[in-house]
Amino acid sequence: MSMNNNGIAATFADLSVNPPLLSNADVRHQQARFARSHLALDTGGALTLDFNVEDPNEIPRARLAITARVPEPGASPGHTPIDVLFRGEALAHEFTVPGDDLSQIHLFEVPARLLRPSGNILEIRASREVSGTLQLYRITVDSVRDGDRSERSLAAVTTRHPVFAFDTHRRSPFSSVSWNEWARLLVHIDWDESSLPAQLSWRGEDGSESAISIQPDMCGFYGYYRAADGTAYEYRGRLNRTWSLTEGIPDGYENISTSALRHFRTEEGQDGGRHGSSELRLWVDDGGAPKARVAWRDQRGSSGVAVMQTASAEPEVTDVKASDEDAEEGAWADFLNDDSEYKWLAREDTAHVDFTLALPTALSSYTLRSAWDDPENDPRDWALKGSHDGDHWVILDRRIDETFPHRFQAREFFVPTGAAAYRHYRLDFTRNAGGTETHLAQVRFLEALTGQAFGYYQPVNGDPIPYRGTPVPEPTT
Repeated sequence: MSMNNNGIAATFADLSVNPPLLSNADVRHQQARFARSHLALDTGGALTLDFNVEDPNEIPRARLAITARVPEPGASPGHTPIDVLFRGEALAHEFTVPGDDLSQIHLFEVPARLLRPSGNILEIRASREVSGTLQLYRITVDSVRDGDRSERSLAAVTTRHPVFAFDTHRRSPFSSVSWNEWARLLVHIDWDESSLPAQLSWRGEDGSESAISIQPDMCGFYGYYRAADGTAYEYRGRLNRTWSLTEGIPDGYENISTSALRHFRTEEGQDGGRHGSSELRLWVDDGGAPKARVAWRDQRGSSGVAVMQTASAEPEVTDVKASDEDAEEGAWADFLNDDSEYKWLAREDTAHVDFTLALPTALSSYTLRSAWDDPENDPRDWALKGSHDGDHWVILDRRIDETFPHRFQAREFFVPTGAAAYRHYRLDFTRNAGGTETHLAQVRFLEALTGQAFGYYQPVNGDPIPYRGTPVPEPTT
């Protein structure tokens, strides 16, 4: 247990993980349960924290910080009154933790006369008159002479589990539409700085973009998301899980792929002189297109940007078969795999086309080119499916109400990051633009090849430093 010269250790309880991260503290609770990102106190529940103080005479008073949230039950604002007691004396009685989207830090003063070398018992009791569950994320206790010591120590511990998974929601900012559940967001930024991200922005290869500000305790974020078509949304997230890369993928996250994790060996400098620097790891995965740019600022005030250079390769297609093709008109499915202006035509308003590749390939995107005539036969709804054996199919991408405003127009659609490598792919067209047939001029697949990165890094109170990065080869077994 480390002490500073103010007589109190770094004292914290991080309840966002189970088991909780503790320093100079023992925690007990009743009528409470651990969720993935917090300790939930039910009606009448209580938490007790017991810690030591080396020299109480050195502390004029202590500062208690409780990070908590009460989610809104339905459309009503939630609230939970709590009693906060220290050694049996009330620091607050029926203090109301208001309902909010994000957790809030509530500060309380602990008088010096209550501090003892041992047996410093803090109690948090949830009232029986509640509207919403009290969610506790963390508790810190510090001398006012070093008021953020525990926060600094906790941040250092938290960086040992630097992969953050957020459950996210979005909504239109100019309507009464409620928040809608959206794709999980994974965040990991590591340049050997042992500091947590505070702000983050990124742009996808499809033109989509996001910018978020993350709470200091990493329990949530708020920002915006702009889709590739320009539609903007409010964007928020709640922490669901943290882990370390060395731990592997945790239980419940088996469907996550690390293919979006970018690992670079960097060198920095300018004016012709460069030298090796720290390795950079970036993992920003919102379920959409691969990231073309990522920018960040950490909690210490350092910042950086990475621009990804990603090459693409077109895998070899060895066979194309369709559920139907118009042989009389010579509108064969094979035309989808060449550069001619001929088209494939199915004589039904729904159809599917199967493509066999020379080798199993993980796709980054696919491109559909409209035919030169009859726009009413253009596909409108479809799903891209993958298969290892050509019989059992997995949906990789689904599109609804797409349009091709121009004839012979090529549109690219990105496959969500992390899709597995398949040898067989199927485009299953379930609705067209109102015609009696379905047609296309061309289909192209692209495989993403991890490339280089460049950008700048600016340490706090320092000058920006340009760098470039080359991919670190994955270890072989």
